[in-house]
Amino acid sequence: MLDSLQGALKVTELRTKIIFTLVMIFVFRIGAHIPVPGVDAEAFRQLLGTGVFFSFFNVISGGAFKSFSLFAMSIIPYINASIIMQLLTVVIPHLERLSKEGDEGRKKITQYTRYFTVVLAFLQAIGMSVIIGRYGALDNPGILSYFVVAITLTAGTTFLMWLGEQITDKGIGNGISLLIFAGIVSRLPSGISNLGLQLQAGTINIFSILLLLIIGLAVIAAVVAVHQGQRRIPVQYAKRVVGRRVYGGQTTHLPIKVNQAGVIPVIFASSILLFPNQIASWFQGSAVADWWLRMFSWGSALHTLVYALLIIGFTYFYTAVIMNPVDVADNIKKYGGFIPGLRPGRPTAEFIARIMNRITLAGAVFLALIAILPNFILLATKIPNIYFGGTALLIVVGVALDTMKQIESHLLMRSYQGFIK
Repeated sequence: MLDSLQGALKVTELRTKIIFTLVMIFVFRIGAHIPVPGVDAEAFRQLLGTGVFFSFFNVISGGAFKSFSLFAMSIIPYINASIIMQLLTVVIPHLERLSKEGDEGRKKITQYTRYFTVVLAFLQAIGMSVIIGRYGALDNPGILSYFVVAITLTAGTTFLMWLGEQITDKGIGNGISLLIFAGIVSRLPSGISNLGLQLQAGTINIFSILLLLIIGLAVIAAVVAVHQGQRRIPVQYAKRVVGRRVYGGQTTHLPIKVNQAGVIPVIFASSILLFPNQIASWFQGSAVADWWLRMFSWGSALHTLVYALLIIGFTYFYTAVIMNPVDVADNIKKYGGFIPGLRPGRPTAEFIARIMNRITLAGAVFLALIAILPNFILLATKIPNIYFGGTALLIVVGVALDTMKQIESHLLMRSYQGFIK
């Protein structure tokens, strides 16, 4: 491992990319401590403790949400905008045409996503400013204060979006994913410190911590196995004569991952469930709002069930969006390929769809189980306030594996020994 790391640092281009990525992450961590003007941070922390907001945003933002700093909304509006744009690509013909026009079309879709991100961020920032003003977390509640807070939070999210794109272009790995990864990992020291304080206070014992560690290692191993798992469908290409050259004739495979959608269904399901709770929190005191907040509180039986079902549904939907069996079958047929034992065209598409449905079911159930894992960990270990939940583990492990693969590809191109033996 150390030899591979030394080999990576010897490559000038790769070393520059790694240093640039680390500098951008450092800038992100600085911004997470810049307070939003006009907000009483201590009053907001007390508001956060009442359960009006979920701790999910605080984990993703690396603690910026709890202190209500410049990056309090993190990159969540950009993620939501990207998901919505990908879904609209299937519905709106113009976006579908752009997605098939290559790099130029993707650039236009990316530009639309940026504009949509700013709109979503501003709307969410307005809602957050009104809520914290209503609960007394603003120094001088009023239209001007709401506007200043909303503009500041929107600017912070927009800057994070730009920062992530810079990491993707000039650094190593996916910039947006790495920012979320850095935010989650930055909370690890405080989580360990809280466990130590609870152990000293006697609220938990050493056996609970050991059980938590064993469960964590088992979950990480399972996430790695599912993230890397795939079904390989053999594809045979017939020989073609083009001019004086003969092409094809080889046997390859079509890889179908167990978890095609990644962590996106979990994030999207969290956002869907969070929105009505935010609306209901504006009308606390009324019978309907109090009933809704009681029944759909984080960790309740109804919330857990709906959360799991939404994750399974979004996993199927998003997998169908990013991988269309009909298009895959047409591409195989266009290049002279076929799956042994099947005719090209419709029979191939039906076979691929059947395989995808079976594999996606396993991936969707796994995502749902990992997402609701903190509830079961709480019952098993009796440790309250477990911040590092299943969603965080999915993001951290997935981003770490993808980033390692990118570094590996750079090393292999230059004949250096890689991380994967």
